[in-house]
Amino acid sequence: MVLNYIWIGFFLIAFVIAMVKLLFFGDFDVFPAMMDSTFASSKTAFEISLGLTGVLSLWLGIMKIGEKGGVVNTLAKMLSPVFVKLFPDIPKGHPVTGSIFMNIAANMLGLDNAATPLGLKAMEQLQELNPKKDTATNPMIMFLVLNTSGLTLIPISIMVYRAQMNAAQPTDIFIPILLATFFSTLAGVIITSLFQKINLLNRTMLLTLGGAALAVATIIWGFGQMDSLLMNKVSTSAANIILMLIIIAFILAGMHKKVNVYDAFIEGAKDGFTTAVRIIPYLIAILVGIGVFRASGAMDMLIDGIKYGVEACGGNTDFVAALPTALMKPLSGSGARGMMIDAMTTYGADSFVGRLSCIFQGSTDTTFYILAVYFGSVGVVKMRHAVTCGLLADLAGIIAAIAIAYMFFG
Repeated sequence: MVLNYIWIGFFLIAFVIAMVKLLFFGDFDVFPAMMDSTFASSKTAFEISLGLTGVLSLWLGIMKIGEKGGVVNTLAKMLSPVFVKLFPDIPKGHPVTGSIFMNIAANMLGLDNAATPLGLKAMEQLQELNPKKDTATNPMIMFLVLNTSGLTLIPISIMVYRAQMNAAQPTDIFIPILLATFFSTLAGVIITSLFQKINLLNRTMLLTLGGAALAVATIIWGFGQMDSLLMNKVSTSAANIILMLIIIAFILAGMHKKVNVYDAFIEGAKDGFTTAVRIIPYLIAILVGIGVFRASGAMDMLIDGIKYGVEACGGNTDFVAALPTALMKPLSGSGARGMMIDAMTTYGADSFVGRLSCIFQGSTDTTFYILAVYFGSVGVVKMRHAVTCGLLADLAGIIAAIAIAYMFFG
């Protein structure tokens, strides 16, 4: 229901702004631009779904081998103490906990192509436990908030973009992104737990969150000892080695259980095509709404309004020029990426605005895209507090990113 109102809002706000531009400023280009954006966004949505087909088939096939080889069940048992606290409505030892872990691990390594199919698989398993198929359950919402908060340990793609934009030190945003995304995820877990009345003040969760904080600190220290070239090599190699080890481990586990791994892979891969087709309408809906909103100039007006408000309060407005990336990120990953590149092109890759736009890009994930794709893949239309929790986690990430950027580069 919330997404319904937001989607309608995109069109109504865009239409009103366009009419004002036409009637009072004689802007005859705004409506053609909006209509062009609808066609372009529809094409983009289809291309994204089409591009996902192969990746979905690959990873759903690998996951099927893992299921039949017992890997997913083993992960579920290992994570059971934590997931019992964080996902109290999931039966203890259920295979979905293994799928959730694999999805989160892929996100942390910056492996977006692997994370999406793993997340869709986890959502299908959560839907099997859902008594009301059109309504999001508490575990679904917690899972999606963990995704939308965007916990990423190795932001490879952002560092690559910075290198392409001739940044002096493409990796100088690594530690700031790691800190910002950690605070975003921590805020998301706490906020969702408050909505769902989950008690985090217990030994298991305190040890887990404390251990995560220690792990983040260790990674920050370790990469801090490397120069930029070595950091890029190590982070890229580590991500790909871990990914390949996962595939090999699943295959070996299947062989150990005497599973016909080829047939298991084909069985899982068949679901890739149907899943990709199923999400097309949801992607078209959200991307067309966002495209019209942007083309009308509503985003530019929003940024100008924020800048005026900050100046009126006597605040520093250096961060405002990077806000388009932050505001676009919950709506569209590709849109935010374009905003980030535009900021580096306009202000310079090593400028405060250029660096902050990169931190924004890495600190959170595409909330509405994730909600549309994940919920759409299983037919959930009543999202309850999912949007609220996801956006509050995004807000925490944005605030943390601004504070950290001033700390490191201000």
